[in-house]
Amino acid sequence: MASTNEPAQTIRYESHLLPAFAIFAVLLLLEILPGRLQIVPEWFFYLIAAVVLTPMVAVAVAPEKAAWMRVERATIFLVVMVATAINIVALGQLIVAITVHPDSIGGIPLLTSSIGIWVTNLVVFSLLFWQVDRDGPRVRATNVDIKPDWLFPQTETPEAVPPDWRPFFLDYLFLGFCTATAFSPTDVLPLTRRAKMLMMIESSISLVTIVIVAARAINILK
Repeated sequence: MASTNEPAQTIRYESHLLPAFAIFAVLLLLEILPGRLQIVPEWFFYLIAAVVLTPMVAVAVAPEKAAWMRVERATIFLVVMVATAINIVALGQLIVAITVHPDSIGGIPLLTSSIGIWVTNLVVFSLLFWQVDRDGPRVRATNVDIKPDWLFPQTETPEAVPPDWRPFFLDYLFLGFCTATAFSPTDVLPLTRRAKMLMMIESSISLVTIVIVAARAINILK
């Protein structure tokens, strides 16, 4: 009698090279920006990079990816909280400098600091969206039936995409970029309250950075 057991389906995990590259790009940008406001020692950013990139590299090379993806998820949440707190403190210091001591900081430091805050905000929340939606890339790869936090247009037009399509990090990077620039949902709609709150926080940080800090810097440099 033939066996009725079907072979286990191979799980196709997405590459984590792109989110790792995004983190490296932010750290490089923060390193080269001249005159940027620094509220933590420079070595602190290298420590953050080591903490979050180590499990990402392990996910890429280790045969047992699921365990390392759980570690990666925890470290990303930790880094997101730390980086967002640093961003908010730095933004608050810049606003105080603009409003209380307007002559204490020049246009170049204001502009470079605003660029650093905006880009960090974009990448950090893109990583967070990537890990929050349907409990992260590990769960999405297993096709577990969990309700999504964001509705992507590809799911509404399945005939236009491959049958096994699911959002990867680049899709969440685009979502983060639209949230930071348009300050509202574009083609991707938030479905849960936590998704809406996360987008509100990212939009608020981006809006204050652009409208107050960057605008003031450009006005000084004119």
